[in-house]
Amino acid sequence: MERVALDDRRRRADRARQVADLLRRQIIHGGFPGGQLPLEAALAREFDTSRNTVRQALDLLREEGLVERCPGVGTTVAAEKYPHGLHRLLGLAETLHEHGQVVNQVRTMTLIEPPAPVSHRLGLPPGEQVVYLERLRSLNGLPLSLDLTYLVREVGEPLFDEDLAGNDIFVLLETITGQPLGMAELTLEAVNADPHTAAALGTPRGAALLMVERLTHLADGRPVDLEFIRFRGDRLTMRGHLRRTEKEEHAWP
Repeated sequence: MERVALDDRRRRADRARQVADLLRRQIIHGGFPGGQLPLEAALAREFDTSRNTVRQALDLLREEGLVERCPGVGTTVAAEKYPHGLHRLLGLAETLHEHGQVVNQVRTMTLIEPPAPVSHRLGLPPGEQVVYLERLRSLNGLPLSLDLTYLVREVGEPLFDEDLAGNDIFVLLETITGQPLGMAELTLEAVNADPHTAAALGTPRGAALLMVERLTHLADGRPVDLEFIRFRGDRLTMRGHLRRTEKEEHAWP
């Protein structure tokens, strides 16, 4: 009997995660006008599950900071999540222009001799300096990301004379070089907020962040911009469109 009870709890937990995933998507895509979620009984009918399972799913979303649950009020959306596309090479302000104003606070901007891994990624000889830039980026006054950027001197030094508070670096780089950006190598992973990052972004220490490492090339193929971007995981979601065009020769079936 004990094993059956454990299996039942596990099935309910699995089902709660499934419901939470579906509700999360509806919340992110604005599926609840006014920010009010249906009552638990209505959600139980919609997902053909028990109210206990729905309650558990809502608790998962509350722990993520996505919803608030108040007696007499019900469940409401706590904060909006903003979409960041992965299918085009755009700066943050270009990506989120429909959602408000992105402002960049320059915390550090200087010439440095970079660590060897940075020189290697940018294709620079040992000892050649780069421009190091650290920015806190906010949307409508809300801290959204902490960006650590290494730029080759050719494109980085002219930025000292530019308005970095209100402009995306991508746009400025294209103006400086006279050519468009080409492609970027991107890595996305989850990290926990260290004390410095947590203080800058206004999140608890150890909070889940989305970490993007991006090496951007000009259209002629030269790497010019290496970034390490820490996004607030509770305020931003990554989206993209993927197409399966042809199978790799040794791809798994």
